[in-house]
Parts: sequence; C-alpha cells; structure tokens
Amino acid sequence: MNAKTYDTVGLKSDLKSDPKMVNNPVQNPTETSVAGKWKDPKRYLWLLGPALPGIGLAALTGYAIAPKKLKALAWTGPALVHGVIPALDRAIGEDKSNPPESAVSSLEQDKYYNRIVKAFIPTQYAMTVMGAWLASRKNTPIEDKIGLTLTVGAINGVGINTAHELGHKSNKFNKLMAMAALAPTGYTHFVVEHNFGHHKRVATPEDPASSRMGESFWKFLPRTVFGGIKSAVKIEKARLERKGKSFWSLDNELLQGWAMSAGFFGATTLVCGPRAVPFLAAQAVYGASLLESVNYIEHYGLLRQKDKNGKYQRTQPEHSWNSNHIVTNLFLYQLQRHSDHHAHPQRSYQALRHFEKAPQLPGGYASMLMPAYVPQWWYETMDKRVIDHYEGDLSKINWDPDRKAELMAKYADYAAEVAAKAAARREEEASSASEKAA
Repeated sequence: MNAKTYDTVGLKSDLKSDPKMVNNPVQNPTETSVAGKWKDPKRYLWLLGPALPGIGLAALTGYAIAPKKLKALAWTGPALVHGVIPALDRAIGEDKSNPPESAVSSLEQDKYYNRIVKAFIPTQYAMTVMGAWLASRKNTPIEDKIGLTLTVGAINGVGINTAHELGHKSNKFNKLMAMAALAPTGYTHFVVEHNFGHHKRVATPEDPASSRMGESFWKFLPRTVFGGIKSAVKIEKARLERKGKSFWSLDNELLQGWAMSAGFFGATTLVCGPRAVPFLAAQAVYGASLLESVNYIEHYGLLRQKDKNGKYQRTQPEHSWNSNHIVTNLFLYQLQRHSDHHAHPQRSYQALRHFEKAPQLPGGYASMLMPAYVPQWWYETMDKRVIDHYEGDLSKINWDPDRKAELMAKYADYAAEVAAKAAARREEEASSASEKAA
C-alpha cells in the first residue's frame, strides 16, 4: 500500500516576504477552494508520538510480570526504532500533502497539537523509572539489562525530539517542559545550543551539528557532542554577560537544565538503589547518540554558499535532507520536513510543509540510522546523492577537510558526468522556454 502523494500548498506570504525561497511549494487552486472545510487528516494519527513511551511502559510492565516468558519485551525499543518503524515506512510510503494556506493559522492556534507533544513527558518519566527498577534487580540477566537500557534510551532519544518541538516556542513553560524531556538523557544544553548555535551556523563548516561529506558518524559524534557543549556554554555566557550577570547566576539555563538532570537521576537512584546508576548513565548515552545520529543525517555534505562580502547566504530548503515517509514523521512530529523547520523555526510540526525541490533521503530517518552507523554503507548511499544535488559542482559541497582531496579525485569522473547532464537539461529547458515565448 502506498500513501497518497500530493504536490500541494505553500504559503504565499512567504513568497512575498522572501522571494529568494524559490523552492516553496505552489498553491493548489483546488485545495484553496475547499480550504474552509479542510480538516487535518492526520489529526489523531499524531497521537502516535506520545503513544511511544506508553508502548515502552507497557512492554516493560509485561516483562516485569513474566520476565522469562516475555523476555523479548526487554528489547522493544531497538525493535521499534530499527525494525518496526522502518518496515512500516517502506510499506505505507510517503505523504507529500501540505495544509492549505488558509488553514495554517487555525492549525497553529489549536492547542490540541501542543498538548500532544507535552503528553509524551509523564509517561516518559514513568517508563524510565520502571526501566531503572527492572535493571537494578539482582535476578535480571545481563542480556535483559542491555535490552532494557536500549529500550529506555531509544524512547528517551525520541524524547529529545519532543524537547526540540517545545524548545522552539517562546513560552517559558514550553521551554521548561523541553528541559524536562531532556533531563533523562542529561542533554539539556541542547535547548540553548540548537536554537542559538545550530540554527545560526547550520550547513557550514563552523557548525558542530552539521556533518561533512566523507566524515563518518563515529568521527562526527565526538565533534558534535563536545562542540555542542562548548558552543552552548559560550552562547549562555554571552547572554548572561549582556544582562550583567555571571555564568554562575541562577538565571543560567544550562545550570538549570543540568540541575534537573541531576535531580532526576538522584531521585531515581534513591527509589531504585545504586544499581540503577549504570543503567541511567548508559541509557542517557544511547538516547543522546540517537539525537546525534539524526543530526548526522539531516545536513550531510550540504553547504550554504558565501556572497561577495564573505557572508553565508540565508538558510534555504536546499540545505537540509528531507523525507516524507509518513510513519517516522508521525512519531517525530514531522522533523523530517527539515527544510521548512529551518526556514521557520517556530512553525509548529502540524503546519510544516514539503518542498518539491528540497533534497530527499532514500528513506525515513529511522531507516537511515543503520546505514549511518556503517561508514561504507552510508557513503555508498549518500555521497553520489550529494553530488547529484549540486549537479556535479564539487566546490559547493561541505567536505571533511581530511578527505577532501581524496574524494574529489575519486568522484571527479562521476561529477563531470552529472554536470554534463545538468547542463544539457538546462539548455533543453531554455530552448523550450524560448519556443514558448516565440
């Protein structure tokens, strides 16, 4: 079964305010005529997002009741992230539909969607404490402890995406809830660095969260983790200095977030005992690594070009990898419509749009995780796709500097072939346009 695909509506206001965004989708007159009657066809499917920790909690409860008979439930998280969701993406397919222009305002104002995101958090905490209790029991086999750790870590990794959605809102309570969603992974600095670091530097060599072509995930991981923390400290320190406060001020959002993580870890340890500490640390590492896996996927090899004054062009749809695979989009609040997110960071997930000419991944983010972990598999999947995107112009790629010369030589012939085809296509399009004009 394939999901319906549509080439539908964009927002005309964006075209007026930013004529450079030439990749915006075009308004469909048919949808405009029925916009007043339009209803979100995925309105209740979005509940899959907060259902995920509920699935995890149910699986852990089943394991607790019958740990021998239901042993496989300990591995529910990895099975969902690396198996079930990618399989459903392939089976159900893509959905390119966009909401009509006139419906976007009501979508943004509908509090239902924001409540769905927040509903993830209470069950997330219950699941994490349940996992810690199970993993800290003396009679829990080591292989089950590993499975429990990966299950809780996987769902808390998705919880970082919940924080991502909430952290882009200006409301203080939303930001507090974003910190709460991040506390189980100890990755609360993400709220600061992502909003004020990554969004400013995305698709440039200066951004620790933008991967470079030829850079493996395992090389990217320490660069983005330590670079992200360093960036967050620098950003928050500068913000506090502008307010005449020291880094150790109670207004420091990094300290607030780290205190929330310490409080959660401490309370869970008091409840479950010291054996919970290795579990909590390991699930946090795995959960954070899932976030960085997605960061690795989202901007691989893409580069914002500089103008004649040496300034980077503003972020365009071409600077993010996208996917319309519907199942992952439902679980990740349409994070895969990443181009629109970077163009309009405060736009809510239910209103994010597909751009027809934005670079597309061969599968959903969940399907791309395993290739990302295996460098050769990843390079074979993505490197030529990056070259295709830039029509063979290797100078436009964000390269790993350690491998740039090697890879430019390796792909020189392929790039020349792609460039020749692109030139022929442009010439044909120009000729066709001239004929129509005549």
